[in-house]
Amino acid sequence: MENFNPDFLEEENDDLYEHFTFTVGKGQSPLRIDKYVMGKIENATRNKIQTAAKNGGILVNDVPVKSNYKVRPLDIIRVLFTHPPHENLLVGEDIPLDVVYEDDEVLVVNKPAGMVVHPGHGNYSGTLINAIIYRFDNLPNNSSDRPGLVHRIDKDTSGLLVIAKTEHAMSHLSMQFAEKTSEREYVALVWGNVETDEGTVEGNIGRHPKNRLQNTVFLDDEADKGKPAVTHYKVLERFGYVTLVSCKLETGRTHQIRVHMKHIGHTLFNDERYGGDAILKGTTFTKYKQFVENCFKVLPRQALHAKTLGFKHPKTGEFMRFNSEIPEDMQQCIEKWRNYSKYQELEE
Repeated sequence: MENFNPDFLEEENDDLYEHFTFTVGKGQSPLRIDKYVMGKIENATRNKIQTAAKNGGILVNDVPVKSNYKVRPLDIIRVLFTHPPHENLLVGEDIPLDVVYEDDEVLVVNKPAGMVVHPGHGNYSGTLINAIIYRFDNLPNNSSDRPGLVHRIDKDTSGLLVIAKTEHAMSHLSMQFAEKTSEREYVALVWGNVETDEGTVEGNIGRHPKNRLQNTVFLDDEADKGKPAVTHYKVLERFGYVTLVSCKLETGRTHQIRVHMKHIGHTLFNDERYGGDAILKGTTFTKYKQFVENCFKVLPRQALHAKTLGFKHPKTGEFMRFNSEIPEDMQQCIEKWRNYSKYQELEE
């Protein structure tokens, strides 16, 4: 690093494109940079990261480093590849949208399960953003350069999203989400009998140290990790081995409800990423196993729906609240459990 040529960035990086920037946490212990970056980028292979380093595409505090460089607290890491980010190559696509509300400032849509919100690794087309840029020109970019996007929900979560159509709407709505004045309520089916009628889950959420596809809760002794997250839950209906709950978000961390409910011992039903696609509660009877398998077939995704969305209109100041029906696949699964729990009561 001492022999770094200051002209390197101009000479060598003309054909490299920045994809990611990370700031190393204060509590980070020394770790090879290829391992550190792999833990931060979903679907990245070590070979791809090491090739980027050979090409001068891994920079620490604007200085290219080799794969064996040990990261230090507060290092600023930039990752550059030889191809432009796919997010920068957005193409509008004529994809049907379930529009709940629209005016000159905002668009509220009901996203189906299975639709990715924005392009990323492995999903470069068929996303909600591809659909909205087909319909609208000159949408404002958010802080991550994603047109129109104020917030997002996971691919296999269904429900309501608001899109900003103007710069004013983007800044106004983003501020509401940041200041926790927006309203977001989800309905979830979770494993186990949630004993308390209502409660609050608090705990910083960040990337799982051993499984980079998951997030996890960091407790008091690791308070410097993750970002603060608060989820309020309320029991709607109990079915014995599973419970239907309402979850209201104070914050909007990635996988927040999925992580927080797992943290209190109630993983979302059929949430493959967090282990909810196994039988976590119930009997060992073959009949019961077959029943649960049938529920998984009816609802081949995590049982989570963004049911209610509320915010102040950026122009009129009026508080607007939108509700959406629980989709058919989730309704069918809930009904199967409802019938099963009644059958169990009769048996007992």
